[in-house]
Amino acid sequence: MAYSKCGQMPNVTGVTATPTRAPEAAASVANSRGRVVVASLIGTSIEFYDFYAYATAAVLVFPTLFFPNAQDPTTQLLSSFAVFGVAFVARPLGSILFGHFGDRIGRKATLVASLLTMGIATVLIGVIPPATTAGWSVLAPAALVLCRFVQGLGLGGEWSGAALLATENAPAGKRAVWGTFPQLGAPIGFILANVVFITLSSTISTEAFSAWGWRVPFLASAVLVVIGLWVRLKLIETPAFRKVQEADAIVTVPAAEVFRTSWRKLVSGTFIMLATYVLFYLMTTFTLTFGTAAVEPDKGPAGLGYPRIDFLWMLIVGVVFFGIFTLASGPMAERFGRRRHLVAVTVAIIVFGGLFVPLFTGGTVGVQALLIIGFSLMGLTFGPMAAVIPELFAANVRYTGSAIAYNVSSILGAAVAPFIAVWLWSKADGSPVLVGLYLSVMSAITLVALLLEKETQHVDYTGRIAA
Repeated sequence: MAYSKCGQMPNVTGVTATPTRAPEAAASVANSRGRVVVASLIGTSIEFYDFYAYATAAVLVFPTLFFPNAQDPTTQLLSSFAVFGVAFVARPLGSILFGHFGDRIGRKATLVASLLTMGIATVLIGVIPPATTAGWSVLAPAALVLCRFVQGLGLGGEWSGAALLATENAPAGKRAVWGTFPQLGAPIGFILANVVFITLSSTISTEAFSAWGWRVPFLASAVLVVIGLWVRLKLIETPAFRKVQEADAIVTVPAAEVFRTSWRKLVSGTFIMLATYVLFYLMTTFTLTFGTAAVEPDKGPAGLGYPRIDFLWMLIVGVVFFGIFTLASGPMAERFGRRRHLVAVTVAIIVFGGLFVPLFTGGTVGVQALLIIGFSLMGLTFGPMAAVIPELFAANVRYTGSAIAYNVSSILGAAVAPFIAVWLWSKADGSPVLVGLYLSVMSAITLVALLLEKETQHVDYTGRIAA
């Protein structure tokens, strides 16, 4: 019998056999670029589809369906936005829950669990009776709050897991580029959700839409969840987590460990994301509210009075630029560095806050320009975040650390943003001037956080372990 050299397998014919793939090699083949793209992209697409579906319904139908007893339309709208914010309050809890398992049992299983949690809660929203149903005047709003809370738990673990799936599989020098894969789910999810709403609004009556049509986007998300699960179940663990296992460096309580070793990074990551979140929800939820509100101030804060479908199409045009600049941001962050790129974009967002009034009150051309500019800036700031935030943390606490920073920022930047924006809008006699100022101030806080943080482009990403 002939034996191979260098550990090759023996072959009874005397011919040297092809060596069996090592687990690491098999993993790299299994988690190919295409599989990583689909698995990370589809989860965040579902995430943002779900949230856009709720955000759109929160403006269009939920105020009257679930809060019919509120004193006036503005109070109904604020009540709807308050429930919208419940999911953001739940997200940090979800980040600790799913981050715990993501850093202890692995990225793959945790991503599957977070997707199921989020998906089931979203589908259940689609079957809640309205508050006008006999016996449901209190139960309907309560059920909506519960579903939003559970949805937020799932979302708390979804983004960071998708970001790690992309960046921990990325080749050297490509983390920011691969990190744009899950980020692209935001514009895709937005377009999917709003095309569904536009189609329904165009094909059925307003009465039918209020009665049952609004449920379709939530129920339809079940199809996307099934596809996402099928793709993710075919994944294997990322190289970074396998190295944590090989080094026997799995932490018993990742949340406690990340607060002990990296609390400054948690604070830094939270405020680095702040401007992104505020801009994101002002450009989606607030612009839809302001753009479609009645011009007459006696019906609430004066808006622009655009028909709902017309404004949704204007939003979709803006979101196309969101997607384009999300993809462009990855190569830019690799070429110029994460810090330099984000500092420049954040300064631009501060300036953009001052343009809210002249653009938003400049007729259709001005409104469309505001949406295009705002969403372009959104792509440039959001795209690199899947690399920047995880790069702050060591591999054995990275899921938990990035999830907590991302989701605590969601409370400060997104949970309260629609509520604050509507309040500021009502206090400024129907003008968005204070809303623009709010965006600029929050962006200035992000700028300070970026200036205080070091560049993370060349950190030891795979092998760094929290001591």
